[in-house]
Amino acid sequence: MVGTEFFGNFDLASAAIWLFWIFFAGLVYYLQTENMREGYPLQTDDGQTAPNQGPFPVPKDKTFHLPHGRGDLVVPSGQRGDRDTLAMEQVTTAAGSPFVPTGNPMIDGVGPAAWAPREDHPELDAHGHNKIQPMSKLDDFAVSAGTDPRGKPVVAGDGEVVGRVVDMWVDIPEQYVRYLTVDLNPEGTGKTCLIPFNFARVKSDRVVVRSIYAEHFADVPSIKSDSAITLLEEEKIMAYYGGGTLYADAKRLEPQI
Repeated sequence: MVGTEFFGNFDLASAAIWLFWIFFAGLVYYLQTENMREGYPLQTDDGQTAPNQGPFPVPKDKTFHLPHGRGDLVVPSGQRGDRDTLAMEQVTTAAGSPFVPTGNPMIDGVGPAAWAPREDHPELDAHGHNKIQPMSKLDDFAVSAGTDPRGKPVVAGDGEVVGRVVDMWVDIPEQYVRYLTVDLNPEGTGKTCLIPFNFARVKSDRVVVRSIYAEHFADVPSIKSDSAITLLEEEKIMAYYGGGTLYADAKRLEPQI
């Protein structure tokens, strides 16, 4: 019989293992190409297209329908490339040589002050509400433990008083303070800026920010709304203070003992 002769001479174990390897190779290819929907095509340190893009091609565009009425996102062609040229240059032409800033690195966003072009809209919770909001607009939130920083002066890394804390921004689902609002000139214009809470040290009589000096507070990235902060705004603010840990003072660029 045909069926008996075929299966009698066919190695089912060999077929099974080969089918497994073919499936596994396809799975690796699929996962790797899907992983390339962000950050590709690769670029060199100076922003040029890298000559070696790897063995896998950039996948075709895929459209993601975002929740809460935020439209569609197309990747990889929808990647945001709003910083094609960075204000830095390589110290030598040798491969692997470090880059040095050519302008104000804290504003230009290079080195430890670098930021990623995240979405310019607020992060939402599971219910579609803004995840981070100022406490002054939240009737259900109050300070129940610890030291309330509101009303306390803010002291910069150089010892200068730059203003006072007037509000706190709360991560509602996490019930955690993310930012402090500082009035930089209580007696004048009322210009404000945000301080990431992890860069502030709340003491009994003041709030200390060591990463930047008094002169740098005027250039802290601002926000468009007084009731919401976008992911991009968060990224730039955090990068500014993070960059100050190195660039705020020329002495910080030197070796520390």
